[in-house]
Amino acid sequence: MSSSSIFRVAPHELWRGVRSTVRSDVTAGVLLLAATVAALILANSPASGWYAAIRDVTFGIPELHLELSVGAWAADGLLAIFFFVVGLELKEEFVAGRLRDPRAAALPIAAAAGGVVAPALIFLLFTAGDADAASGWAIPTATDIAFAVAVIAVVGRFLPPALRVFLLTLAIVDDLIAITIIATVYTDTISLPWLALALLPLAGFAVAAQRGVRAWWILLPLALATWALIHASGVHATVAGVLLGFTVPVLPTPRARVRVDRRESEPVWEGLAPHWADRWGVVATVFAVPVFAFFSAGVAIGGAEGLRSAFSDPLTLGIVVGLVAGKPLGILVTTVVLTRLPGLRLDPSLRWFDLTGMSFVAGIGFTVSLLVGELAYGSASVADEHVKIGVLTGSLVAAVLGGALLAISDRRARRA
Repeated sequence: MSSSSIFRVAPHELWRGVRSTVRSDVTAGVLLLAATVAALILANSPASGWYAAIRDVTFGIPELHLELSVGAWAADGLLAIFFFVVGLELKEEFVAGRLRDPRAAALPIAAAAGGVVAPALIFLLFTAGDADAASGWAIPTATDIAFAVAVIAVVGRFLPPALRVFLLTLAIVDDLIAITIIATVYTDTISLPWLALALLPLAGFAVAAQRGVRAWWILLPLALATWALIHASGVHATVAGVLLGFTVPVLPTPRARVRVDRRESEPVWEGLAPHWADRWGVVATVFAVPVFAFFSAGVAIGGAEGLRSAFSDPLTLGIVVGLVAGKPLGILVTTVVLTRLPGLRLDPSLRWFDLTGMSFVAGIGFTVSLLVGELAYGSASVADEHVKIGVLTGSLVAAVLGGALLAISDRRARRA
């Protein structure tokens, strides 16, 4: 393509291509990995003091309990954008997607539940007798969608599409379980007056969305007010993102719809939920999640002695074994048991070897695992440092094992 033809591309076509690239599975995984590696390098280099100083700078509005450090703003604020997109995608799946038919989604939904229960039980076995350590039981239960899907995108180009659908459905349900756990288990005290006040801007946002309002100067203040009041109530502020996402209509209506492709003579419409998930997904992929990873994954390992200390801690071992062994064990056992029941069968294109590799990939628990670790132990403790080492190690091992198994499956599929 000549340079002149590049400049003849319409701006909206160019933006569509950029957005498609940014939202690709591989791009999301690469950005997340780059942010993680940068954080680890800085935290274990002579620049560690500079890194910690930036992460710990506080600012905000004390009257609204919003005087937070930069790291806390990334966890409470930026992750709310990620969970807003999760809320939009969850509602879309329930209304018009893979979760609309409970019978078709029964296997991955049950597998997601098994993949939560098994690693939690393993973690509790490792931390038995230590009530404080056991409070982090939910750390190894999460699946990081960005990393997990990126692994399949890189090594599994010839794998059956049903495998990616199974993983996506499992990860979406996993997110819903994680959101419920954060909202219920890791909320110490709830201020009902603040929570009641949060319902007002939330209702205003819902009414505006249902009426098709897309003006940022109306929606953004309502969303920020909802987030701030939920944060002040004691409920983790990321829950606000999910609640806001659930209020957005999925199916196009005469009031709430967006034209998909203006090149077609006959207009094609989509609802606001998929439209906003596409737009805000770019913000989450490029900015929100990588920044959170940058400020959350920076743990000072302390050399060989630091690693020895971490891996002698049952907390760290519970996380690693929970992610690497608990996740695949829970997913596979649940799937095997349910496929023995009448009416429940795997997609004919799926093989158990493929599913085994995918179940290891589901053990990549990064974003939500780090968040739960901070909620369970605080962000400035030895336990939190060991959580980060455990999550990073377990996720890396799960990614390597799962990626290797899927690469073998992909090679076989390519030959076939």
